[in-house]
Amino acid sequence: MKYAHEILLRPIVTEKSMLARENNNQYAFKVNPDATKLDITNAVEKAFSVKVVEVRTVNVLGKKKRRGRLVGKRADWKKAIVRLAQGDSIKYFEGA
Repeated sequence: MKYAHEILLRPIVTEKSMLARENNNQYAFKVNPDATKLDITNAVEKAFSVKVVEVRTVNVLGKKKRRGRLVGKRADWKKAIVRLAQGDSIKYFEGA
């Protein structure tokens, strides 16, 4: 993994992630499934110029979906929850 945009695919903006941002200074991202915690830490620090204290990752399994008699499955993905140092914030999330 070289570049931050290859690791951080998109931010996750939900009610739960916004509460975590306000209360615990935590931010959620959809990340590349092959990314490690160290890769995620380096990508967030480089992309947003902040200090990362902790990274937690979750492998999210895709849901099974039906269309009539056909059964399919959504893709699996990886979520990273990043906690920043006290006083740091990511301006990208401020308008959400």
